[in-house]
Amino acid sequence: FQEQSGITVDYRIEIDDNDTWYAKVKDQLELGQDIGADVACPTTWMAARLRGLGYLQALDNANMPNKVANLAPGYQGNPDDPDRVYSIPWQGGFAGIGYNKQAYKEATGKDEPATMSDLWAAELKGRVGLLSEMRDTVGLVLLSQGIDITSADSLTEDAFNAALEEIKTQIDSGQIYNVRGNSYLDDLTTGNIIAATAWSGDITVINYESGTDEDPEPFGFVFPESGATLWADEFVVPIGATHKRNVEALIEYYYDPVNAAELALWVNYITPVVGAKEIAAEADPELAENQLIFPNADTLAKSHSFRSLTGPEEQRFSAAWQNLLLGS
Repeated sequence: FQEQSGITVDYRIEIDDNDTWYAKVKDQLELGQDIGADVACPTTWMAARLRGLGYLQALDNANMPNKVANLAPGYQGNPDDPDRVYSIPWQGGFAGIGYNKQAYKEATGKDEPATMSDLWAAELKGRVGLLSEMRDTVGLVLLSQGIDITSADSLTEDAFNAALEEIKTQIDSGQIYNVRGNSYLDDLTTGNIIAATAWSGDITVINYESGTDEDPEPFGFVFPESGATLWADEFVVPIGATHKRNVEALIEYYYDPVNAAELALWVNYITPVVGAKEIAAEADPELAENQLIFPNADTLAKSHSFRSLTGPEEQRFSAAWQNLLLGS
């Protein structure tokens, strides 16, 4: 992209999780100030919050014909953003269980975890990590308790609090090593933990970084039997950013299926770009059939998106989650 556009990109990994990132930038956003980034990629629900608060700039579809032509139908706009000009999908993925294959086998005698309850096994005490992303960790526990996280009738406040109580029990008992955002991978690769709630593409990345000729895939990723959570991260331009046109150029480049296929095969997350799978199949037929990158209807049926919360629910649920993490 830099070579073709002449635009210099400073890529920063600054979002460990949505809540901690928002806490760092919210005061500047409220004042309409530049947060030091022309584009950010928070998760859908955070992008919606930023949009609702008036903290995002609208993008110009006229500068992004590839996006207009190639955005997959499942990612099309909603009533608040019908033309998808405030938040544009970058990559999607699943949250499930990641684990060290050898260490898990040695500790439990099993080849792989199958349920969330397997993370609470006594043999794993103090060796389990949880994602600090509420919708993924709490969502996985809710699914394991038979809750339909897509439904307001099923995912009630009582159900949410029951899931929190289950997590609190595991934390208080010493079962959980820690609760972290993206940095959970450090604990998995160093051996501090054996298993964790995890994001799908991350496991492919650490296998690439840690694998050897003798053991090319030391880490595994599975959907719990009760299902995985499904999410997407989205391009947004913060209110004070000064290079919106450059961001549009980046999105236009990404929504070329050739470039989207290359990225999807590298990061191993779900691409929202129509035509990318067919191009990926030409480059790597095996990876193009990988259900964590190009999921079919059967795989998607085993995953679930945490339902939208009302404003008051968002405040209460988030406060309860943060209080749990803070130990209060």
